[in-house]
Amino acid sequence: MTIAQVAAALEHEDVSPELLRELEQDSRLKVARLLQKRLLLERKIEQERDRVQNLYQYERELYQRGFTHIAGIDEAGRGPLAGPVVVGCVVLPLGCHIPLLNDSKRLTPHQREYIYELIREKALAYTSINVPVPVIDEKNIYQATRSGMYQAVSALPWQPDAVLIDAVPLPELTMYSQPLVGGDALSASIAAASIIAKVERDRIMNELDAEFPAYGFKKHKGYATPEHLEAIRKYGPCPAHRQSFEPVKSWRNAHAD
Repeated sequence: MTIAQVAAALEHEDVSPELLRELEQDSRLKVARLLQKRLLLERKIEQERDRVQNLYQYERELYQRGFTHIAGIDEAGRGPLAGPVVVGCVVLPLGCHIPLLNDSKRLTPHQREYIYELIREKALAYTSINVPVPVIDEKNIYQATRSGMYQAVSALPWQPDAVLIDAVPLPELTMYSQPLVGGDALSASIAAASIIAKVERDRIMNELDAEFPAYGFKKHKGYATPEHLEAIRKYGPCPAHRQSFEPVKSWRNAHAD
């Protein structure tokens, strides 16, 4: 094989063990370098597969107890001054390999979009719930988030046997549930839910940016950045802002007359 043919062969997703053994006997320096590059890539792929499989620890423990369909729940957007809270709920096949699966906060926007599509393709079931600003202002952010989580479970096409939740207890669920502090970094199901919620909320904030361009929602997604706070001081809050959150609440009180 020429060097170009070797390079092309090693770029294929599946390389036969026979070819690898043959190339190990090749004395050409460029072949050795290409082979080393391929072996390093395979090692990284295997390490990533092991990392993702370790995220199924809690799901496997529940499966061993007889729970076969396990949902993960997480939210995006509890902290911002504007926009909804979005809750994701995902049921994955046990051990399903989704490369890069992780807490959504540890991923780039491009990675989240890529994994979002993989989750939608591979999940047994998934849903998302948009909890709007008026509900947040009426109930407070914690209760609004819990309400969205209950709705997300109910909105699944069928009910899971058990639910893993990022930190928030949901005692009114009719099935077994377990809150995990930092669950989006511990559980594959919760991590998947965090990505569904984050991607869909970011898309909503991009739409709000087009509707209210003065606030920069596309850039900061409603969080209290200096740019965002300055826009509130300059223009006042818009309908997308949470009236019960500071400093929006104080601005409205100061301008009530």
